[in-house]
Amino acid sequence: MQHSSEHKTGGWARHAPLAIILTVAIIGYFTLRDYITFDTLRDNREALLAFRDANFGLMVLAFIAIYFVIVAFSLPGAAVASVTGGFLFGLVSGTAFNVLAASLGAFAIFLAARWGLGSSLAARIETSEGTLKRLKAGLHDNEISVLFLMRLVPAVPFFVANLLPALVGVRFVNFAITTVLGIIPGAIVFTWIGVGLGEVFDRGDSPDLSLLWEPQIIGPILGLCALAALPILIKSIRGKKDI
Repeated sequence: MQHSSEHKTGGWARHAPLAIILTVAIIGYFTLRDYITFDTLRDNREALLAFRDANFGLMVLAFIAIYFVIVAFSLPGAAVASVTGGFLFGLVSGTAFNVLAASLGAFAIFLAARWGLGSSLAARIETSEGTLKRLKAGLHDNEISVLFLMRLVPAVPFFVANLLPALVGVRFVNFAITTVLGIIPGAIVFTWIGVGLGEVFDRGDSPDLSLLWEPQIIGPILGLCALAALPILIKSIRGKKDI
C-alpha cells in the first residue's frame, strides 16, 4: 500500500515540471502578450541603451535570462526578444546571445516534457504495434534530418519543435545539436532586423518581420530544408529498390 502511494506521488512529481510550464504558458499568454511588444521596446529604448552602456555584463545576463524564461515557458514575445538582441548587442553578439538563450530554453522544456509525459508516452510507443511503431522506427532512422526540418521550416511553431521530440523519445544529444544549429539562420534574420531598429523607431514605424518571407531570405532557408530532407529521400528510394 505504501509502495503504491510512493509510486503515485513520484508519478505526479515527474509530471510537475511540464504541468508548471503549461500553466505559466497559458497565464502568460493572456497577461503578457500586451506588454512584451515592440511598442514597449520603443518606449524604453533609451533606458535600455543607457543601462547597457553602464552595465554591459549585467545586461547580457539579464537579456539571456529573460529570453530563456520566454522560451522555457512558451511565453509570448520570442520574436521581440530576438530583435531586441540585435538592437542591444549588434549582429554578431546579438545572434550569439539569441541562439544561446533560445537553445537553453528549448533544452529546459524538452527535458521537462521528457522527464514526465514524454518518458511514459515513448515507452507506450515502443511497445505498441502497427502504424505507430513503424512511424517511431522511421523517425529513429531519420532523427537528425527530421529535427533539422522542424527547426528550419518557418511554419513549425518553436514550442512544437521543443515539445514534440520529447514526447516521441528522440535522443537529447540529437535534439541539442539540431536545435543550436537549426535556429541559427532564423536568429540571424531577426537579429539583423534588430540592428536597424533604432532608425525604424525614429521614423515612427514598427519592425517589418515579413522580411523573413522575402525571396532572398526564405530561399536559402528552404534550400537548407531541402538539404535536411535529402537523406530521408535517399533512404526512401533505396528502400523501394530493395523491395
